[in-house]
Amino acid sequence: MTDSSLSRRGFITRVATIALAGSAGFTAARAADEPAAVPFSSGSAGPRFAVPPLSCDSHMHIYDSRFPVAPTAKLRPADATVNDYRKLQRRLGTTRNVVVTPSTYGTDNSCLLDALAQLGSNARGVAVVDTSVTDGELKRLAAAGVRGIRFNLAIGAVAPKEMIEPLAKRIAPLGWHVQINMNPDELVAAEEMLGQLPVPIVFDHIGRMPQPQGMEHPGYAVIVRLVSRRKAWVKLSGAYLGSKTGAPDYADSGAVARSLIRTAPDRMVWGSDWPHPTESDKPNDAALLDLLHQWTPDENAWRQILVANPAVLYGF
Repeated sequence: MTDSSLSRRGFITRVATIALAGSAGFTAARAADEPAAVPFSSGSAGPRFAVPPLSCDSHMHIYDSRFPVAPTAKLRPADATVNDYRKLQRRLGTTRNVVVTPSTYGTDNSCLLDALAQLGSNARGVAVVDTSVTDGELKRLAAAGVRGIRFNLAIGAVAPKEMIEPLAKRIAPLGWHVQINMNPDELVAAEEMLGQLPVPIVFDHIGRMPQPQGMEHPGYAVIVRLVSRRKAWVKLSGAYLGSKTGAPDYADSGAVARSLIRTAPDRMVWGSDWPHPTESDKPNDAALLDLLHQWTPDENAWRQILVANPAVLYGF
């Protein structure tokens, strides 16, 4: 074999080695960029539709066993920490979020405050209080990033609906809102009171319309009237709650969401409801985000719901 043949063979070998190394490096880099599995969320792929910059998950919870559970708590999920949630943010592409104190902690907002301190300026909070809360505590919560209080009347309320009006008057100077998770029949009975509140109302979980009634339930008309008066907002979250048609499309809940978006796209926000404390079979959060894209009529509404609306409601 000639020296020139050896030289050519060596050159070819080196080129092949470099090509294989480059291919392996590309594959490893691509694998590193691919979304990973997230605790309390099925699937591992990201959403099919990339979200716009500064997109907000407007409803999620943190659970941490460092903080005491309320004695009356019905839901006592496993720890779902800030670090766990950051994995979901990387998977979805969202950068802003709203942490909501869950019923598990009653009126103790220590877990919420700890989460807000970890998450920083891209996070806001919704607290749970009762009429015993001091003005000093409300100001402390506001300084930490809290922008509203929640009345979880559907799951073991620690603040009953009789407290909505007096607390709304106290939080009005802070520019906060009241967030309502209420049985639709109660909602119908409470329409007059809600319509007179001096603060905005935010309805949880697509208004929790029962199925198969959906938009035929009189509670839906109450929400539409309040939204049309620009007194209320709706969280497009928890599509699986009460759905009879089920995954993956939750078509019945989706019909309610589509109708509300058509009515007032500028009064809607989206939330994952991670870590889905009521669900034993965890939904796919990326698929839930893709459903929002299916519900919205155009890209402007999509950006509005994910970016512009939460920026207004939560003061980002």
